[in-house]
Amino acid sequence: MDPTATAIGTWSGGRFMHFGEPIAEQRLTALLRPGEGLETVITADVYGEGEADRALARALEGLERERYCLVGAIGHDFYDGQREGAKGYPRFTDPRLRSKDAYAGYIRAATERSLERCGVSQFDLLLLHNPDRTGYRSEAVWAGMEAVREAGLTRLVGVAPGPANGFTLDVIECFERFGDQIDWAMIILGPMEPWPGELALAAAQAHGVRLITRVVDYGGLFHDDVSPEEDFAEYDHRRFRPAGWVRAGLEKLESMRPIADAHGFTMLQLACAWNLAQPAVACVAPTLIQERDRSEIGQQARAIEDERAELTALGRAAAAGEWSLGDEEVRAIRAIGDNTGTMALKGASAEHEGPPAADRWDLDERSVEAAERFGIDPRRDLARTALAGA
Repeated sequence: MDPTATAIGTWSGGRFMHFGEPIAEQRLTALLRPGEGLETVITADVYGEGEADRALARALEGLERERYCLVGAIGHDFYDGQREGAKGYPRFTDPRLRSKDAYAGYIRAATERSLERCGVSQFDLLLLHNPDRTGYRSEAVWAGMEAVREAGLTRLVGVAPGPANGFTLDVIECFERFGDQIDWAMIILGPMEPWPGELALAAAQAHGVRLITRVVDYGGLFHDDVSPEEDFAEYDHRRFRPAGWVRAGLEKLESMRPIADAHGFTMLQLACAWNLAQPAVACVAPTLIQERDRSEIGQQARAIEDERAELTALGRAAAAGEWSLGDEEVRAIRAIGDNTGTMALKGASAEHEGPPAADRWDLDERSVEAAERFGIDPRRDLARTALAGA
């Protein structure tokens, strides 16, 4: 099965990525179990250093393999690499770990280990997870990705930039160089974060690359369950966002609500429908989050199972072709959620100074030429020019 219109990732549920409260194992198993209109599941080997794969295996137990689409991701070397604090594990292409002659061997071994933990013999789609500049450009890397396809370990291959926002020119270059091999890519895109992901849509479409979009829910705001006080737990990953982002986002949410009401959508369904209306986007994977109860004011959080039910209902409707947004509505939502210039982006950047880092590097001639081919001015279109939440 190819990726379907809706998907769930093992980063949901708070166990392996710190969004909201970590739910109990039994609830997580039920949350991740495909079916009812949610047939695509996504994992990454580095989440929990393999534990997310094992959790997914429990959710898949007993299901016929052809009844769901399984997406895996490899790229961070937690086998031989050492965790570097908040930066996480190094990419397998880090020259401290291996030379390019060993890339294919690592890709094969990491894929086999991830499949073993998931309890299956093949991915439907394998993504190169959060590559560095070498990963985007190296023929040896993409030969290694093609080799696991030829070995029958995956049917499809692709790339997943991030988790930070940006990498726009890098992913465009990757499509141009390896588009005959790349079937799918996963990018950040949503009604409140259309920029910069929207700048890569034309390149994806031109090269026949289909897109999975994540962070559709904008840190959970589209679940209609986030406190304007931003009283997230100390460990919550959303604390990295700038102060005031929740209140600003909730104001935009209310401006979008009449469009959702006109279609009978929840706000999460509206966000997903907006994404699926974009060129090349064929799958949405919001983060499902169990917010904590605020007992001090008598507020009980929504159950994460209700969020899943919204997503599965949308998946069934999408499969039946029973919903859509008009072009004017798509443009109106984009205008409300406009975030252009509100953050410093990762990847190739005119703002980068000094030697290249693992997730940010200089804007070289190759990147500039790729930008020009798609009408992008990096200094104008990929620069931080506004305050977050503006």
